[in-house]
Amino acid sequence: MSRLPFYILTGILMIAGIGMSIHRHVQFDVPWTPGEQRQVWEVEAQVSFDADNGPVIVDMALPSNQQDYRVLTENTASSGYGLSFLEDDRGRRAEWSRREASGTQRLYYSVQLLAAPDSRPPRSVRPELPETIVWERPYGTAATEIIDRAHQRSADPFTFTRELIREFTGDRQGENARLLLNEFERTPLFVRLLNEAGVHARSISGLLLEDGRRRQNLTTWLQVFDEDQWALYNPTTGEQGRPDNLLLWEANGEAVLEVEGGTNSDIGFSMIRHNQPAAAAVRNQLSTDTLLNFSIHSLPLEEQALFQTILLIPIGALVVVFLRVLVGIKTSGTFMPVLIALAFIQTSLLTGLIGFLLVVAVGLVIRNYLSYLNLLLVARVSAVIITVIAIISVFSVLSYRFGLNAGLTITFFPMIILAWTIERMSILWEEEGPKEVLIQGGGSLLTAILAYLAMNNPWVRHITFNFLGVQFILMSLILLLGNYTGYRLLELRRFKPVTED
Repeated sequence: MSRLPFYILTGILMIAGIGMSIHRHVQFDVPWTPGEQRQVWEVEAQVSFDADNGPVIVDMALPSNQQDYRVLTENTASSGYGLSFLEDDRGRRAEWSRREASGTQRLYYSVQLLAAPDSRPPRSVRPELPETIVWERPYGTAATEIIDRAHQRSADPFTFTRELIREFTGDRQGENARLLLNEFERTPLFVRLLNEAGVHARSISGLLLEDGRRRQNLTTWLQVFDEDQWALYNPTTGEQGRPDNLLLWEANGEAVLEVEGGTNSDIGFSMIRHNQPAAAAVRNQLSTDTLLNFSIHSLPLEEQALFQTILLIPIGALVVVFLRVLVGIKTSGTFMPVLIALAFIQTSLLTGLIGFLLVVAVGLVIRNYLSYLNLLLVARVSAVIITVIAIISVFSVLSYRFGLNAGLTITFFPMIILAWTIERMSILWEEEGPKEVLIQGGGSLLTAILAYLAMNNPWVRHITFNFLGVQFILMSLILLLGNYTGYRLLELRRFKPVTED
Protein backbone atom coordinates (compact mmCIF):
# COMPACT_ATOMS: atom_id res chain seq x y z
CA MET A 1 0.00 0.00 0.00
CA SER A 2 1.34 3.45 -0.95
CA ARG A 3 2.55 5.58 1.98
CA LEU A 4 2.17 8.78 -0.03
CA PRO A 5 -1.18 9.84 1.57
CA PHE A 6 0.37 9.29 5.00
CA TYR A 7 3.34 11.54 4.26
CA ILE A 8 1.06 14.15 2.68
CA LEU A 9 -1.06 14.18 5.85
CA THR A 10 1.95 14.57 8.15
CA GLY A 11 3.37 17.26 5.87
CA ILE A 12 0.09 19.21 5.93
CA LEU A 13 -0.03 18.99 9.74
CA MET A 14 3.57 20.15 10.05
CA ILE A 15 3.15 23.07 7.62
CA ALA A 16 -0.17 24.13 9.21
CA GLY A 17 1.34 24.10 12.70
CA ILE A 18 4.43 26.07 11.69
CA GLY A 19 2.35 28.54 9.65
CA MET A 20 -0.12 29.22 12.47
CA SER A 21 2.71 29.74 14.96
CA ILE A 22 4.64 32.12 12.71
CA HIS A 23 1.43 34.04 11.93
CA ARG A 24 0.69 34.58 15.63
CA HIS A 25 4.25 35.72 16.28
CA VAL A 26 4.38 38.16 13.36
CA GLN A 27 0.80 39.43 13.29
CA PHE A 28 0.07 39.58 17.03
CA ASP A 29 3.59 39.98 18.44
CA VAL A 30 3.32 36.85 20.61
CA PRO A 31 6.89 36.21 21.89
CA TRP A 32 8.71 32.94 21.24
CA THR A 33 10.29 32.82 24.68
CA PRO A 34 8.87 33.48 28.17
CA GLY A 35 9.96 36.45 30.20
CA GLU A 36 10.23 38.91 27.32
CA GLN A 37 9.27 42.48 28.19
CA ARG A 38 7.24 44.87 26.06
CA GLN A 39 7.03 48.65 26.27
CA VAL A 40 3.51 49.89 26.97
CA TRP A 41 2.31 53.50 26.86
CA GLU A 42 -0.67 54.67 28.90
CA VAL A 43 -2.18 57.84 27.45
CA GLU A 44 -5.06 59.74 29.07
CA ALA A 45 -7.09 62.40 27.28
CA GLN A 46 -9.07 64.89 29.38
CA VAL A 47 -11.90 66.75 27.65
CA SER A 48 -13.29 69.83 29.39
CA PHE A 49 -16.01 72.31 28.35
CA ASP A 50 -18.79 74.48 29.73
CA ALA A 51 -22.25 73.02 29.16
CA ASP A 52 -25.14 75.29 28.04
CA ASN A 53 -27.84 73.80 30.34
CA GLY A 54 -29.19 71.56 27.59
CA PRO A 55 -28.44 68.44 25.54
CA VAL A 56 -24.75 67.71 24.98
CA ILE A 57 -23.00 65.60 22.33
CA VAL A 58 -19.21 65.27 22.44
CA ASP A 59 -17.43 63.64 19.50
CA MET A 60 -13.70 62.84 19.85
CA ALA A 61 -11.28 61.09 17.50
CA LEU A 62 -9.56 57.96 18.80
CA PRO A 63 -6.21 56.40 17.86
CA SER A 64 -6.15 53.11 15.98
CA ASN A 65 -3.52 50.44 15.28
CA GLN A 66 -0.68 52.01 13.33
CA GLN A 67 2.99 51.81 12.62
CA ASP A 68 4.97 51.19 15.85
CA TYR A 69 1.86 51.20 18.09
CA ARG A 70 -1.02 48.80 18.69
CA VAL A 71 -4.09 49.49 20.82
CA LEU A 72 -4.44 47.08 23.76
CA THR A 73 -7.20 48.40 26.05
CA GLU A 74 -9.44 51.45 26.27
CA ASN A 75 -11.26 52.90 29.28
CA THR A 76 -13.45 55.93 29.87
CA ALA A 77 -14.74 57.87 32.87
CA SER A 78 -17.85 59.91 32.13
CA SER A 79 -20.37 59.95 34.95
CA GLY A 80 -23.93 60.45 33.73
CA TYR A 81 -23.02 60.27 30.02
CA GLY A 82 -23.93 57.69 27.45
CA LEU A 83 -20.97 56.43 25.40
CA SER A 84 -20.65 54.79 21.99
CA PHE A 85 -17.58 53.82 20.01
CA LEU A 86 -18.08 54.48 16.30
CA GLU A 87 -16.04 53.54 13.26
CA ASP A 88 -16.76 54.91 9.78
CA ASP A 89 -15.06 56.84 7.00
CA ARG A 90 -13.97 59.42 9.56
CA GLY A 91 -12.05 56.77 11.51
CA ARG A 92 -12.53 55.57 15.09
CA ARG A 93 -14.39 58.02 17.32
CA ALA A 94 -16.00 58.14 20.76
CA GLU A 95 -19.36 59.85 21.17
CA TRP A 96 -20.62 60.95 24.60
CA SER A 97 -24.20 62.13 25.00
CA ARG A 98 -26.36 63.53 27.78
CA ARG A 99 -29.88 64.92 27.87
CA GLU A 100 -29.05 67.86 30.13
CA ALA A 101 -25.81 69.23 31.54
CA SER A 102 -24.70 72.49 33.12
CA GLY A 103 -21.46 73.96 34.39
CA THR A 104 -17.95 72.70 33.75
CA GLN A 105 -17.84 69.16 32.40
CA ARG A 106 -14.87 66.77 32.29
CA LEU A 107 -14.66 63.54 30.34
CA TYR A 108 -11.76 61.12 30.49
CA TYR A 109 -10.48 58.59 27.96
CA SER A 110 -7.42 56.39 28.51
CA VAL A 111 -5.76 53.92 26.18
CA GLN A 112 -2.96 51.40 26.55
CA LEU A 113 -0.67 51.17 23.53
CA LEU A 114 1.82 48.41 22.88
CA ALA A 115 5.08 49.57 21.31
CA ALA A 116 5.29 47.23 18.31
CA PRO A 117 8.16 48.24 16.00
CA ASP A 118 7.32 45.43 13.54
CA SER A 119 3.72 46.50 13.00
CA ARG A 120 2.84 47.90 9.60
CA PRO A 121 1.03 51.19 9.01
CA PRO A 122 -2.65 50.93 8.11
CA ARG A 123 -3.76 51.65 4.60
CA SER A 124 -4.52 55.37 4.27
CA VAL A 125 -7.10 56.53 1.72
CA ARG A 126 -5.92 59.43 -0.42
CA PRO A 127 -8.15 62.52 -0.01
CA GLU A 128 -9.83 64.00 -3.06
CA LEU A 129 -8.78 67.36 -4.43
CA PRO A 130 -11.28 70.20 -3.98
CA GLU A 131 -13.12 71.18 -7.16
CA THR A 132 -12.23 74.87 -6.85
CA ILE A 133 -9.94 76.91 -4.64
CA VAL A 134 -10.82 80.59 -4.40
CA TRP A 135 -8.26 83.15 -3.23
CA GLU A 136 -9.05 86.75 -2.47
CA ARG A 137 -6.80 89.46 -3.80
CA PRO A 138 -3.87 89.83 -3.34
CA TYR A 139 -3.48 86.35 -1.79
CA GLY A 140 -4.08 84.51 -5.05
CA THR A 141 -1.17 86.21 -6.78
CA ALA A 142 1.15 85.53 -3.82
CA ALA A 143 0.11 81.87 -3.72
CA THR A 144 0.73 81.44 -7.44
CA GLU A 145 4.24 82.91 -7.25
CA ILE A 146 5.19 80.69 -4.31
CA ILE A 147 3.83 77.57 -6.04
CA ASP A 148 5.77 78.38 -9.23
CA ARG A 149 9.05 78.86 -7.37
CA ALA A 150 8.65 75.58 -5.42
CA HIS A 151 7.64 73.75 -8.60
CA GLN A 152 10.83 74.75 -10.40
CA ARG A 153 12.97 73.35 -7.55
CA SER A 154 11.15 70.01 -7.23
CA ALA A 155 10.61 66.80 -9.18
CA ASP A 156 7.67 65.05 -7.50
CA PRO A 157 4.98 65.74 -4.86
CA PHE A 158 7.33 64.93 -1.97
CA THR A 159 10.16 67.22 -3.05
CA PHE A 160 7.60 69.88 -4.01
CA THR A 161 6.18 69.82 -0.46
CA ARG A 162 9.65 70.16 1.02
CA GLU A 163 10.49 73.15 -1.20
CA LEU A 164 7.09 74.73 -0.56
CA ILE A 165 7.61 74.69 3.22
CA ARG A 166 11.07 76.16 2.81
CA GLU A 167 9.52 79.16 1.09
CA PHE A 168 7.98 80.00 4.49
CA THR A 169 11.02 79.37 6.71
CA GLY A 170 14.43 80.89 7.21
CA ASP A 171 16.08 83.26 4.80
CA ARG A 172 13.86 82.18 1.89
CA GLN A 173 10.74 83.62 3.51
CA GLY A 174 9.72 86.49 1.29
CA GLU A 175 6.99 89.11 1.30
CA ASN A 176 4.50 86.75 -0.35
CA ALA A 177 5.04 84.16 2.37
CA ARG A 178 4.66 86.71 5.18
CA LEU A 179 1.50 88.04 3.56
CA LEU A 180 -0.10 84.60 3.50
CA LEU A 181 1.02 83.70 7.04
CA ASN A 182 -0.57 86.89 8.38
CA GLU A 183 -3.93 85.83 6.96
CA PHE A 184 -3.96 82.01 7.22
CA GLU A 185 -2.89 79.42 9.77
CA ARG A 186 0.27 77.63 8.77
CA THR A 187 -0.83 73.99 8.26
CA PRO A 188 -4.22 74.70 6.56
CA LEU A 189 -2.36 77.15 4.33
CA PHE A 190 0.08 74.46 3.18
CA VAL A 191 -2.78 72.03 2.48
CA ARG A 192 -4.50 74.71 0.39
CA LEU A 193 -1.33 75.52 -1.57
CA LEU A 194 -0.62 71.83 -2.21
CA ASN A 195 -4.16 71.24 -3.44
CA GLU A 196 -3.83 74.31 -5.67
CA ALA A 197 -0.76 72.65 -7.21
CA GLY A 198 -2.64 69.36 -7.72
CA VAL A 199 -0.99 67.52 -4.82
CA HIS A 200 -3.21 65.39 -2.58
CA ALA A 201 -2.59 66.44 1.01
CA ARG A 202 -4.33 66.95 4.32
CA SER A 203 -3.66 68.02 7.88
CA ILE A 204 -3.59 65.33 10.56
CA SER A 205 -3.08 65.44 14.33
CA GLY A 206 -0.48 63.53 16.31
CA LEU A 207 0.78 63.25 19.88
CA LEU A 208 4.50 63.21 20.66
CA LEU A 209 4.96 60.59 23.39
CA GLU A 210 7.33 61.53 26.21
CA ASP A 211 7.45 59.63 29.47
CA GLY A 212 5.83 61.37 32.44
CA ARG A 213 4.50 64.39 30.53
CA ARG A 214 1.22 66.12 31.48
CA ARG A 215 -1.08 68.68 29.88
CA GLN A 216 0.30 68.04 26.40
CA ASN A 217 -1.42 69.18 23.21
CA LEU A 218 -1.70 67.58 19.80
CA THR A 219 0.56 68.74 17.00
CA THR A 220 -0.47 69.09 13.36
CA TRP A 221 1.37 67.35 10.53
CA LEU A 222 1.15 67.41 6.75
CA GLN A 223 0.31 64.12 5.09
CA VAL A 224 1.22 64.23 1.39
CA PHE A 225 0.35 61.54 -1.17
CA ASP A 226 2.11 60.42 -4.32
CA GLU A 227 -0.12 57.75 -5.89
CA ASP A 228 -0.39 55.01 -3.22
CA GLN A 229 2.54 56.25 -1.13
CA TRP A 230 2.44 58.97 1.47
CA ALA A 231 4.83 60.88 3.70
CA LEU A 232 4.59 63.11 6.76
CA TYR A 233 6.08 66.60 7.01
CA ASN A 234 6.64 68.88 9.94
CA PRO A 235 4.88 72.11 8.84
CA THR A 236 7.23 74.22 10.95
CA THR A 237 10.63 72.85 9.94
CA GLY A 238 9.79 71.06 6.69
CA GLU A 239 11.44 67.84 7.87
CA GLN A 240 10.15 64.76 6.08
CA GLY A 241 9.46 61.54 7.96
CA ARG A 242 7.57 60.29 10.95
CA PRO A 243 9.28 60.59 14.37
CA ASP A 244 9.53 57.33 16.30
CA ASN A 245 7.59 58.77 19.23
CA LEU A 246 4.72 60.19 17.15
CA LEU A 247 1.30 58.67 17.79
CA LEU A 248 -1.20 59.58 15.09
CA TRP A 249 -4.32 60.43 17.04
CA GLU A 250 -6.47 61.60 14.10
CA ALA A 251 -5.30 60.54 10.63
CA ASN A 252 -8.23 61.36 8.36
CA GLY A 253 -8.15 65.14 8.25
CA GLU A 254 -11.19 65.49 10.53
CA ALA A 255 -11.68 67.51 13.69
CA VAL A 256 -10.22 65.92 16.81
CA LEU A 257 -12.96 67.25 19.12
CA GLU A 258 -16.49 68.46 18.37
CA VAL A 259 -18.84 69.61 21.15
CA GLU A 260 -22.53 70.36 20.63
CA GLY A 261 -24.25 72.09 23.52
CA GLY A 262 -21.09 73.48 25.11
CA THR A 263 -18.43 76.17 24.82
CA ASN A 264 -14.77 76.66 25.71
CA SER A 265 -13.95 73.06 24.84
CA ASP A 266 -10.39 71.87 25.36
CA ILE A 267 -8.48 68.60 25.30
CA GLY A 268 -5.22 67.79 27.10
CA PHE A 269 -3.09 64.65 27.27
CA SER A 270 -1.01 62.93 29.93
CA MET A 271 1.17 59.90 29.32
CA ILE A 272 3.43 57.42 31.09
CA ARG A 273 5.60 54.55 29.88
CA HIS A 274 6.27 51.24 31.59
CA ASN A 275 7.40 47.71 30.78
CA GLN A 276 5.41 44.55 31.38
CA PRO A 277 5.69 40.86 30.38
CA ALA A 278 5.05 40.38 26.68
CA ALA A 279 2.47 37.64 27.23
CA ALA A 280 0.39 39.96 29.43
CA ALA A 281 0.82 42.87 27.03
CA VAL A 282 -0.65 41.00 24.06
CA ARG A 283 -3.26 39.00 25.98
CA ASN A 284 -6.09 41.43 25.24
CA GLN A 285 -5.63 41.40 21.50
CA LEU A 286 -5.54 37.58 21.55
CA SER A 287 -8.96 37.36 23.19
CA THR A 288 -10.66 37.85 19.81
CA ASP A 289 -10.48 34.52 18.00
CA THR A 290 -10.26 34.21 14.24
CA LEU A 291 -9.44 31.29 11.99
CA LEU A 292 -5.71 32.09 12.11
CA ASN A 293 -5.76 33.51 15.64
CA PHE A 294 -7.58 30.62 17.34
CA SER A 295 -6.50 30.57 20.97
CA ILE A 296 -7.83 29.90 24.44
CA HIS A 297 -7.23 33.46 25.66
CA SER A 298 -10.91 34.22 25.15
CA LEU A 299 -11.82 31.71 27.90
CA PRO A 300 -12.18 32.67 31.57
CA LEU A 301 -8.93 32.61 33.55
CA GLU A 302 -9.91 29.46 35.44
CA GLU A 303 -10.37 27.52 32.20
CA GLN A 304 -7.18 29.01 30.79
CA ALA A 305 -5.24 27.68 33.79
CA LEU A 306 -6.78 24.24 33.22
CA PHE A 307 -5.88 24.19 29.53
CA GLN A 308 -2.35 25.35 30.32
CA THR A 309 -1.84 21.94 31.95
CA ILE A 310 -3.88 19.91 29.46
CA LEU A 311 -1.88 21.28 26.51
CA LEU A 312 1.27 19.79 28.05
CA ILE A 313 -0.02 16.23 27.68
CA PRO A 314 0.99 15.93 23.98
CA ILE A 315 4.57 16.81 25.00
CA GLY A 316 4.54 13.92 27.48
CA ALA A 317 2.97 11.66 24.87
CA LEU A 318 5.78 12.52 22.42
CA VAL A 319 8.38 11.62 25.07
CA VAL A 320 6.65 8.28 25.75
CA VAL A 321 6.41 7.44 22.04
CA PHE A 322 10.08 8.32 21.50
CA LEU A 323 11.30 6.25 24.48
CA ARG A 324 9.13 3.23 23.68
CA VAL A 325 9.42 3.18 19.88
CA LEU A 326 13.02 4.29 19.32
CA VAL A 327 14.76 3.53 22.64
CA GLY A 328 12.70 0.49 23.63
CA ILE A 329 12.06 1.29 27.29
CA LYS A 330 9.32 -0.84 28.84
CA THR A 331 6.66 0.85 30.97
CA SER A 332 3.82 -0.35 33.15
CA GLY A 333 0.92 0.93 31.10
CA THR A 334 1.22 2.88 27.89
CA PHE A 335 0.63 6.44 29.04
CA MET A 336 0.69 5.99 32.80
CA PRO A 337 4.05 7.86 32.94
CA VAL A 338 2.41 10.96 31.42
CA LEU A 339 -0.19 11.08 34.19
CA ILE A 340 2.49 10.53 36.82
CA ALA A 341 4.50 13.36 35.25
CA LEU A 342 1.45 15.64 35.54
CA ALA A 343 1.28 14.75 39.22
CA PHE A 344 5.00 15.58 39.58
CA ILE A 345 4.26 19.05 38.17
CA GLN A 346 1.82 19.63 41.01
CA THR A 347 3.92 18.06 43.78
CA SER A 348 7.53 18.80 42.70
CA LEU A 349 9.80 16.01 41.50
CA LEU A 350 11.37 14.86 44.78
CA THR A 351 8.12 14.89 46.77
CA GLY A 352 6.32 13.14 43.93
CA LEU A 353 8.93 10.38 43.64
CA ILE A 354 8.87 9.66 47.36
CA GLY A 355 5.07 9.68 47.46
CA PHE A 356 4.77 7.46 44.38
CA LEU A 357 7.23 4.86 45.71
CA LEU A 358 5.56 4.78 49.14
CA VAL A 359 2.05 4.38 47.75
CA VAL A 360 3.05 1.68 45.24
CA ALA A 361 5.18 -0.24 47.78
CA VAL A 362 2.47 -0.31 50.44
CA GLY A 363 -0.16 -1.04 47.78
CA LEU A 364 1.80 -4.05 46.50
CA VAL A 365 2.00 -5.48 50.03
CA ILE A 366 -1.77 -5.14 50.54
CA ARG A 367 -2.47 -6.41 47.01
CA ASN A 368 -0.37 -9.50 47.79
CA TYR A 369 -2.67 -10.26 50.71
CA LEU A 370 -5.77 -9.76 48.53
CA SER A 371 -4.49 -12.36 46.07
CA TYR A 372 -5.00 -15.04 48.74
CA LEU A 373 -8.71 -14.18 48.98
CA ASN A 374 -9.38 -15.31 45.36
CA LEU A 375 -11.58 -12.28 44.59
CA LEU A 376 -13.03 -11.53 41.17
CA LEU A 377 -11.12 -8.95 39.09
CA VAL A 378 -13.62 -6.11 39.48
CA ALA A 379 -13.90 -6.57 43.24
CA ARG A 380 -10.12 -6.91 43.60
CA VAL A 381 -9.39 -3.73 41.63
CA SER A 382 -12.08 -1.86 43.57
CA ALA A 383 -10.47 -2.98 46.82
CA VAL A 384 -7.10 -1.76 45.55
CA ILE A 385 -8.63 1.65 44.67
CA ILE A 386 -10.02 2.00 48.17
CA THR A 387 -6.67 0.91 49.56
CA VAL A 388 -4.83 3.57 47.50
CA ILE A 389 -7.23 6.24 48.77
CA ALA A 390 -6.66 5.10 52.34
CA ILE A 391 -2.87 5.09 51.90
CA ILE A 392 -2.88 8.61 50.45
CA SER A 393 -5.15 9.82 53.25
CA VAL A 394 -2.92 8.33 55.95
CA PHE A 395 0.25 9.77 54.40
CA SER A 396 -1.35 13.20 54.06
CA VAL A 397 -2.46 13.28 57.69
CA LEU A 398 0.91 12.03 58.97
CA SER A 399 2.86 14.56 56.88
CA TYR A 400 0.63 17.37 58.19
CA ARG A 401 1.10 16.22 61.79
CA PHE A 402 4.88 16.21 61.36
CA GLY A 403 4.81 19.65 59.72
CA LEU A 404 5.71 18.37 56.23
CA ASN A 405 3.30 20.42 54.17
CA ALA A 406 4.84 19.16 50.92
CA GLY A 407 3.39 15.74 51.73
CA LEU A 408 -0.13 17.11 51.34
CA THR A 409 0.42 17.41 47.58
CA ILE A 410 0.37 13.60 47.28
CA THR A 411 -3.38 13.97 46.78
CA PHE A 412 -2.66 15.14 43.22
CA PHE A 413 -1.74 11.60 42.17
CA PRO A 414 -4.31 9.92 39.88
CA MET A 415 -5.73 7.32 42.25
CA ILE A 416 -7.37 5.11 39.61
CA ILE A 417 -4.13 4.97 37.62
CA LEU A 418 -2.16 4.11 40.75
CA ALA A 419 -4.60 1.33 41.55
CA TRP A 420 -4.27 -0.19 38.06
CA THR A 421 -0.48 0.19 38.24
CA ILE A 422 -0.42 -1.76 41.50
CA GLU A 423 -2.71 -4.41 39.99
CA ARG A 424 -0.53 -4.79 36.85
CA MET A 425 2.70 -4.97 38.85
CA SER A 426 1.24 -7.57 41.19
CA ILE A 427 0.14 -9.79 38.29
CA LEU A 428 3.50 -9.26 36.58
CA TRP A 429 5.27 -10.30 39.80
CA GLU A 430 3.27 -13.53 39.89
CA GLU A 431 3.78 -14.31 36.17
CA GLU A 432 7.26 -12.94 35.33
CA GLY A 433 8.97 -12.45 38.66
CA PRO A 434 10.36 -9.41 40.51
CA LYS A 435 12.99 -8.69 37.82
CA GLU A 436 10.39 -7.79 35.21
CA VAL A 437 8.54 -5.67 37.80
CA LEU A 438 11.72 -3.69 38.44
CA ILE A 439 12.36 -3.29 34.71
CA GLN A 440 8.89 -2.01 33.89
CA GLY A 441 8.55 -0.05 37.13
CA GLY A 442 11.94 1.57 36.65
CA GLY A 443 11.14 2.27 33.00
CA SER A 444 7.88 3.91 34.01
CA LEU A 445 9.61 6.12 36.58
CA LEU A 446 12.40 7.06 34.15
CA THR A 447 9.86 7.92 31.45
CA ALA A 448 7.76 9.91 33.93
CA ILE A 449 10.83 11.89 35.07
CA LEU A 450 11.87 12.71 31.49
CA ALA A 451 8.31 13.64 30.58
CA TYR A 452 8.16 15.86 33.67
CA LEU A 453 11.40 17.62 32.74
CA ALA A 454 10.06 18.25 29.23
CA MET A 455 6.59 19.35 30.31
CA ASN A 456 7.75 21.54 33.20
CA ASN A 457 10.23 23.50 31.08
CA PRO A 458 9.19 27.20 31.08
CA TRP A 459 9.86 27.54 27.35
CA VAL A 460 7.74 24.46 26.55
CA ARG A 461 4.90 25.65 28.77
CA HIS A 462 4.97 29.06 27.08
CA ILE A 463 5.03 27.67 23.53
CA THR A 464 2.25 25.10 24.02
CA PHE A 465 -0.04 27.61 25.73
CA ASN A 466 0.41 30.53 23.34
CA PHE A 467 0.85 28.68 20.02
CA LEU A 468 -1.85 26.09 19.43
CA GLY A 469 -0.26 25.34 16.07
CA VAL A 470 2.37 23.40 18.04
CA GLN A 471 -0.26 20.70 18.63
CA PHE A 472 -0.32 20.00 14.86
CA ILE A 473 3.48 19.78 14.84
CA LEU A 474 3.44 17.30 17.74
CA MET A 475 0.77 15.25 15.97
CA SER A 476 2.87 15.02 12.81
CA LEU A 477 5.96 13.98 14.79
CA ILE A 478 4.04 11.28 16.67
CA LEU A 479 2.62 9.96 13.38
CA LEU A 480 6.13 9.81 11.89
CA LEU A 481 7.46 7.97 14.97
CA GLY A 482 4.52 5.57 14.76
CA ASN A 483 5.61 4.67 11.24
CA TYR A 484 9.03 3.45 12.46
CA THR A 485 9.53 -0.34 12.20
CA GLY A 486 13.28 -0.65 12.70
CA TYR A 487 15.35 -1.84 15.64
CA ARG A 488 15.03 -0.16 18.99
CA LEU A 489 18.15 1.23 20.60
CA LEU A 490 18.12 -1.23 23.52
CA GLU A 491 17.76 -4.14 21.10
CA LEU A 492 21.11 -3.44 19.48
CA ARG A 493 22.95 -5.06 22.38
CA ARG A 494 21.89 -8.43 20.91
CA PHE A 495 24.47 -7.80 18.19
CA LYS A 496 27.30 -7.18 20.66
CA PRO A 497 28.74 -10.76 20.28
CA VAL A 498 28.97 -10.17 16.52
CA THR A 499 31.14 -7.09 17.03
CA GLU A 500 33.35 -8.99 19.46
CA ASP A 501 33.90 -11.80 16.94
